[in-house]
Amino acid sequence: MPSPFHSASFEQLALPLLPSLYSHAFWLSRNHADAEDLVQEAISKALRAFDSFQSGTNFKAWIFRILRNTFLTSRTGIAASRTVFLEDRSDLPDTIDANPTPEEHLIRLDNQAAINRALDDLHPDLREVLLLCDVEELKYKDIALVLDVPIGTVMSRISRARRTLHQQLKLQLGESL
Repeated sequence: MPSPFHSASFEQLALPLLPSLYSHAFWLSRNHADAEDLVQEAISKALRAFDSFQSGTNFKAWIFRILRNTFLTSRTGIAASRTVFLEDRSDLPDTIDANPTPEEHLIRLDNQAAINRALDDLHPDLREVLLLCDVEELKYKDIALVLDVPIGTVMSRISRARRTLHQQLKLQLGESL
């Protein structure tokens, strides 16, 4: 049983990450209820293993690895990894002006939909590394830890993912990119 000190420290580290964990869990499972269950199970596992967390290392990378492993070992995760792409949800930065015109609003909605379609079309390995890097803002070494791959693999996947995403968006949105 963790000491009260560990529980308080765990809460201080984990609570701010809940929205990001849920977002990533939803991208993995593509189901709100499954995402909630996945986050709950990952948090429970992380709390039980918190004594093994090495102070001074990246807690976010540690808990995201637990989330990912929990998904991959779940019945849903095993089926999804065999049969369909992992679906990811990106909380892209909102760059909408304070008072956009209706036309600007429609264009932005169309662009957001194009980005989501392009992300959906990415290979799961590329989509996941891109989201961990650009949405969750994890460093390459931490992504390598989460995915259990060499850092060079992370770098090449990010490069391929960005290039592929750019090409897909260029096809969808035209040369205005």
